[in-house]
Amino acid sequence: MPNDEQRLIPTAPITSLEQYRSECSGVDALMAARAVQPDDVIAEITASGLRGRGGAGFPTGVKWQTVRDNQSEVLATTVVVNAAEGEPGTFKDRTILRANPYVVVEGALIAAHAVEARQVIIATKAAFVDVVAALCRAVSEFTDAGLCGDVEIEVFEGPDEYLYGEETALLEVIDGRPPFPRIAPPFRRGVVEVVEHDEDAVSGSGLAAHVEMAGAAAENLAPPALVDNVETLANVPQIILRGADAFRQVGTERSAGTILCTITGHVRHAGTAEVPLGTTLRDAIDRIGGGALPGRTLTAAMPGVSGALIPAERFDTPLTYEDMASIGSGLGSAGFWILDDSVDPVAAVAGVSRFLAVESCGQCTPCKVDGLTLADTLERIAASAGNETDLATIRKRVDTVAFGARCNLGRQQQAVVQSLLDHFSDVLEDHVHRRVEGVDPVFVAELRDVDDGEVTLNERQADKQPDWTYHDSWDGRFPVERFTDHRRDEPLDG
Repeated sequence: MPNDEQRLIPTAPITSLEQYRSECSGVDALMAARAVQPDDVIAEITASGLRGRGGAGFPTGVKWQTVRDNQSEVLATTVVVNAAEGEPGTFKDRTILRANPYVVVEGALIAAHAVEARQVIIATKAAFVDVVAALCRAVSEFTDAGLCGDVEIEVFEGPDEYLYGEETALLEVIDGRPPFPRIAPPFRRGVVEVVEHDEDAVSGSGLAAHVEMAGAAAENLAPPALVDNVETLANVPQIILRGADAFRQVGTERSAGTILCTITGHVRHAGTAEVPLGTTLRDAIDRIGGGALPGRTLTAAMPGVSGALIPAERFDTPLTYEDMASIGSGLGSAGFWILDDSVDPVAAVAGVSRFLAVESCGQCTPCKVDGLTLADTLERIAASAGNETDLATIRKRVDTVAFGARCNLGRQQQAVVQSLLDHFSDVLEDHVHRRVEGVDPVFVAELRDVDDGEVTLNERQADKQPDWTYHDSWDGRFPVERFTDHRRDEPLDG
């Protein structure tokens, strides 16, 4: 078994089920889980304090129990593994799947037993060719060995869009539609949507991003879906095999266990490594990234594109859900893009703002319109071509960009831009008053690879239009309008 600080990543890649069983006690946890009742499995996961590693940090045991308590009387529950990793600066899930896809399959099968599911769908991106191959191999070996029981496992290959990783949008894609987030909580309607009883879809509540776990759907016809992140499920076998108390030996009371942390940007070398929750951000930067480049001073960190900028004076904050929230940011998926004094923070945030504005689907007009306005205005200010009116525009639009948001993307835009106003207002003023040279926005895109300390970005992002096409120009439509316009003559990702 792994030691306390190295629980998820083996010393050498696991490339066969036989190797997984011999070197990692593979499948023992699945057998142990199936030997007890589903409620006993959920109780152990709850006692461990495991929280979702997809970004929100929701207690995993509570989620499993809620899905189990709201089973459909008509259709079976489905477990969905969210492997659609697209957060800029994050490479944890692909690190796990490259090193040991078997532990994720085993974790998903344990989850299926716990919520009495009959199907597991591992949803990843078609662009992750090596990950798809590793998952297909692992699933095939589990199936051939008769370890799946009456559970069917499918590897689903989805699109490149950032929103595909959003929980409800991922379910939409599996259902055969574009990655547009739903209003209703995901477990209310699973991967097989009962459209005629889909009242929540037109409720207009717009509360999806912060809705509490709800009860059963009307008439209990729609099957619930349990959606968990790759890293979350990779933790499950060790909890079942070693026990909740052993899992809690590392981490903090409210943030138990380890977490895979990705460090990129202006550091000596990029990388992903497992650290105990409670490790400070500064320590993670030093241990994983090697610290600042020679002659440079670190100034800030961006937690992907999902949370507020973290100024360097707060780098001693522990990497826990509660501590990161206490400084007005978030742990997210523990992917941190590090900035030093060679990087203009206005240019960095302008790049993030552009990424989020382009990736907005347009279902919520403020998210798309105000997001594009923020991106354009920040680009102008970064170029030292803005004025006081532009500053006023930023302050106004940052307050409205998340109005009516059905997912978190608008709130991410709000958090990132507001943190620039809070922590680097002097740099904004310097640009407005022409005290510094203008710069272009920093290019922001998902990571395609992290290898030998170097990163490869999705360069295609530079050509992406706000309608999600790669045409030479944007025709003014939003992605959602392209999908609903009966006159459209190109595919959504055309």
